[in-house]
Amino acid sequence: MLGLQNEREWAAFCEHVLLQPALARDERFASNPRRSANRAALRALIVDTFAPSAPPRCWPAWTARRLPTPRSTPWPRWAHPQLRSRGRWREVGSSVGPLPALLPPGSWDDGDGPRMSPIPALGEHTEAILAELGLDADGIAALRAAGAI
Repeated sequence: MLGLQNEREWAAFCEHVLLQPALARDERFASNPRRSANRAALRALIVDTFAPSAPPRCWPAWTARRLPTPRSTPWPRWAHPQLRSRGRWREVGSSVGPLPALLPPGSWDDGDGPRMSPIPALGEHTEAILAELGLDADGIAALRAAGAI
């Protein structure tokens, strides 16, 4: 997993890590939305660059330019048998069906640990939260009419 936070980091990544400074000005990748739209092409360029020597060649340039550290996917760690044997996995409901979820770190004397409620649908609690913040029904209706919610 790789994430760059801004255009300065993108330009430094292109120049010092990918060793392709012109890539920062390539129209397909000239902004974050364009990089997202052309994700497959960008991924292919990055994989091709890293494939032969990945971290050893690029690490000094990466750290010297204070670029965010690349992270590996968490799935191998989440699949660790210890998590299953210690009962750390739960199932939570969602609009797409049950999903696996890890209990937060810690131990609980009451046995089951924290409440693992279903994942709310988008906007499911909007009105209740706005009411708790002091908006009345007319105020909420006005926000809805304005397209704010």
